[in-house]
Amino acid sequence: MILGPPGVGKSHISVGLAMEALARGYLVRCATLDDLVRGLRKADALGKLSSKLTQLQRPHLLVLDEAGYPPLDRADANRLFQVVNRRYTRGSTIVTSNKNVNEWAQTFGDEVLAAAILDRLLHDAEVLSINGPSFRLKGRLEALGQQDGDHEEVTE
Repeated sequence: MILGPPGVGKSHISVGLAMEALARGYLVRCATLDDLVRGLRKADALGKLSSKLTQLQRPHLLVLDEAGYPPLDRADANRLFQVVNRRYTRGSTIVTSNKNVNEWAQTFGDEVLAAAILDRLLHDAEVLSINGPSFRLKGRLEALGQQDGDHEEVTE
């Protein structure tokens, strides 16, 4: 798990790990959690959830990016649990999130499901917590600050 606020490099690190796994011959699948859930929901509606879950069980590494941005309803959280449960002890999973694990019950809409998902994800896991300013905003905020300063000097 890679946790931290937006812009600190969580996705960048997960992609780097995925690229290294690919270079070493491992099968990798990457998706945002939102995209994964939409795919699971669609497969379920078509009566093909079991087949979709089997597909998601195959990769050696599954990267789930941006967990916690959109909250999940109970049905979607249950589908995610099925993915995590099928992969448990069979394959590696990287999850990036801007939410602390304490906040996952809110995100997953059900405390019991959140606990079950986290129980499997955190067992034998490495958790990387990153804090700091956004890399994406660093130069931009400095530039805006400089422009604001210039503007103030002109109007005085």
